[in-house]
Amino acid sequence: MWAALGWGAVAASSLVIGALLGMLRTWRGGVVGLVLAFGAGALISSVAYELVEDGIQTGGFIPLSVGLALGAAVYYVADRALEKRSSGASTGLPLALGALLDGIPEQLVLGLGLAAGGGVSVALLASVFVSNLPEGLGSAADMKGAGRSPRSILGLWSAVAGLCTLATVAGYALAEVLPEEVSTGVNGFAAGALLVMLTDSMIPEAESKAPGKAGLATVLGFACAMALSLGQ
Repeated sequence: MWAALGWGAVAASSLVIGALLGMLRTWRGGVVGLVLAFGAGALISSVAYELVEDGIQTGGFIPLSVGLALGAAVYYVADRALEKRSSGASTGLPLALGALLDGIPEQLVLGLGLAAGGGVSVALLASVFVSNLPEGLGSAADMKGAGRSPRSILGLWSAVAGLCTLATVAGYALAEVLPEEVSTGVNGFAAGALLVMLTDSMIPEAESKAPGKAGLATVLGFACAMALSLGQ
């Protein structure tokens, strides 16, 4: 249990680190765009090699597909509700929402793996850590530019990181009672939420901030995360 708490905190800590980096100085838009693009590539690799591939091997195609649909629908509805409620003042919040909706299931998977006795997945841990950093940085930088106070920004990202950490502990605790199909559905949920967030928010923002260069940074992020996944 303590191992799950520790590894969960390590994975989620990059959200707060990224937010702190986003607040400590004013970053040029191009730099933020490249960081976001690199993180997007790492997340795409995480979806392909850690969530979808592992889900198919564990519980099969059907629970994975159900999870994908649910994750995509939940993120879509929550993001639209956030836009309406904030009346256009939601700068940076979609990334925070995406970090929460994909981070909780991702770290549930981390906890499930620890409970199975296979140790921590270095590839998944690294992918989560690397991809969390630009989400926190990009969101915090946008929120700072929109006039939000550093206290509220740090509070938001600390809450997201805390919930993600607790998800690792929950995954560890529930491992013995959850059937494989549910674990696969969790993988799918994370993948679905991630893919919608990447398409709607992260990649378009990266391209708008670093036009013509975001694609290369995305491929680099994908390659780095893929090397970690396949090399484990």
